[in-house]
Amino acid sequence: MAPSAPRTRATAALRMKQLALDNQDRTIRRLRAQLATERRGLAATKKELKETQVTLEASHKVIAGLTEIGLSMSKKIEKMKFKKHVVRANHVECHQKFQARIHEAEDSMQAQHLLIEALVDEKDNLLQTIHDLQDANNAPAPFDGDWEEEPEEEPEEIEDIPLGEGEIDDD
Repeated sequence: MAPSAPRTRATAALRMKQLALDNQDRTIRRLRAQLATERRGLAATKKELKETQVTLEASHKVIAGLTEIGLSMSKKIEKMKFKKHVVRANHVECHQKFQARIHEAEDSMQAQHLLIEALVDEKDNLLQTIHDLQDANNAPAPFDGDWEEEPEEEPEEIEDIPLGEGEIDDD
């Protein structure tokens, strides 16, 4: 039995080494599988990050475009406000000029009315003076209030001209 003991120990040692190698092999395969899984996960994450980056860049472009549009609209709004202010100022100025013209016209009409009243009073005074002179001289009154009206002329009748072919009758 003695000779088999060393062999058994060597066999057991070899068997132990073989088991250790098998365990290491299984561990390596398991770690390789985990590594492959991690690589696939990383590849998927990398792909998602790439897509997110593309989406983010597109979003930045949209935001930049919207910002540019907003700035453009702000400038247009400012221009419109300025134009509105100018139009309002012009309207106020025109209104004031129009009011001044109305006042000038009213003043002119009032002056004309006063002048007409003065002329009517003067006419009445002249008529009274004429009437007094006529009474003093026993002369007939030239202005007795009976005015002869001229007869109105009747319009001439227009002959009917026959319509030719293609003419339009307006009646």
